[in-house]
Amino acid sequence: MCTSLKKQDASQSKNIVKYTKKVCFSILKYWIIQLHYFLDYIIDFVFGIYYDKKAKKVPSVKDPLLLESAVSLAEKIRTRQITSECVVKAYIKRCKEVNGMINAVVEERYLDAIEEAKVVDAMIENGINIEMIKIKQPYLGVPFTTKESNEAKGMIHSMGIIRRRNIRSEKDATVVGYLKDAGGILIAKTNVPELNLWVESRNKVYGQTNNPYNTTRTVGGSSGGEGAIIAACGAAISIASDIGGSTRIPAFYNGLFGHKPSERLTPVAGIGLRKKDYPDSMVVAGPLCKKAEDLTPLLKVLIGAKISMLKLDDPVNLKDLKVFYQENSGDLRASKVNKAMRATLRKAVEHFKELTGSATMIEIPGSEYSILLWKHWMNREGFNFKLEITGREYVTSAKRELYNYITGSSEITFAAIVKMMDEDFLPKPNAKWAEDVTKKTKEFLADKLGDDGVLFYPSGPFPAVYHYSSFLRPFNFGYFCLFNALRFPVCQVPMGLDEHGLPVGIQVIAAPYNDHLCIAVAKELERAFGGWVPPS
Repeated sequence: MCTSLKKQDASQSKNIVKYTKKVCFSILKYWIIQLHYFLDYIIDFVFGIYYDKKAKKVPSVKDPLLLESAVSLAEKIRTRQITSECVVKAYIKRCKEVNGMINAVVEERYLDAIEEAKVVDAMIENGINIEMIKIKQPYLGVPFTTKESNEAKGMIHSMGIIRRRNIRSEKDATVVGYLKDAGGILIAKTNVPELNLWVESRNKVYGQTNNPYNTTRTVGGSSGGEGAIIAACGAAISIASDIGGSTRIPAFYNGLFGHKPSERLTPVAGIGLRKKDYPDSMVVAGPLCKKAEDLTPLLKVLIGAKISMLKLDDPVNLKDLKVFYQENSGDLRASKVNKAMRATLRKAVEHFKELTGSATMIEIPGSEYSILLWKHWMNREGFNFKLEITGREYVTSAKRELYNYITGSSEITFAAIVKMMDEDFLPKPNAKWAEDVTKKTKEFLADKLGDDGVLFYPSGPFPAVYHYSSFLRPFNFGYFCLFNALRFPVCQVPMGLDEHGLPVGIQVIAAPYNDHLCIAVAKELERAFGGWVPPS
């Protein structure tokens, strides 16, 4: 009996110790979050003193054509309600109107685009099979843009690197060719960060791109130029790419729809510096657009022959969906999700709770390690940043580039130097640990979502931040890169503007190859809350 009592006392003691540790950790966690919140307040206050008086937004749209979806424009062009030339010229005029303010377009082909539009109009005038064209060339005569890092025949492909500024592409990236074959007319290429590896779009070749809603704010990266020009109504649709949020971050900051497809669907030859398709990469091409109805047809174009792997035409009964949501990443190094972003997530959750009858809050195991997991899988991409940043002339280093930066002789931005400092000075994530955590996280989320579930996840702690302030809070990037590491499809959905006139939104995630669920939810949220809002 005494032995039994001793065991009971020992068990109680362990429970008390365990409970005490839990309470202490909760208190510590609370104060870390509050401290981070205070630091974020100071950052915004200081940056606001410098920037707020300089804030501008693009002028209002005068031509209603620019507010339409690409699907609508294509229908009007092929049924001769309007000419492709008229549409192309309208977008070119808008690009010229806004680009001096936002610096999104870095190379244009306006005259060639107008001539291509005239050819389209002549073909339609001579008679076409409208239904056949609708299937084979769904975007016939519609203007589009793509990021400078996506190859387009005859156009500059510098990747934002001074030593590559005179390099021109000999052929199109596969996805660019796909959209051209579908009738799209390329009018321009837009700005990116160096080698597509930063959350802002700034480089020494083209300079900095500004947000059309507030020019003192970032447009995100790496498809930041695309986000800015599409939101400002300078193009109808865009081909973006995403290896760590490169489609979704600009979509979020610029109030657009941006979709990261399931893995291994879109060809990647010609995206970045890739000369061929890779069987196992996080990178995917994806659509960036103002209207949700463009997501499915544009995704079909970009995927090409592998489209049968998706169920994009399957009807989705929203009432039968299982809905899950997570309120924050759990990473204590990331900023606290602000009031506007929490309210945005709640709006979406409550709306679908009414539709489906329930919405379950979850906590993805491993989400607090998002950046570490992504860094591990980036190391597996086989990309030598310190060689490519010099235009393949030599392998540089963080020490060398820091010296160049201090002495004023650097050819690269501080963002690229930060990337090198991470590679040279910080330890790499333990491979076995990262792969084990990734596996467990994927299994947990795949089991929860199945073939009939979606997850609502914050797009980040707050809307578009001041230029350069991302250097002081780099861990906020984890809200996006987690789903690249997991290879799940994600749709960034705009949900209006906050009290400062900046876009807010949420991410909608589904299990692999259930992209149609993300898009169905995006369409419903657009119907319920309005979706994209013009910046002026």
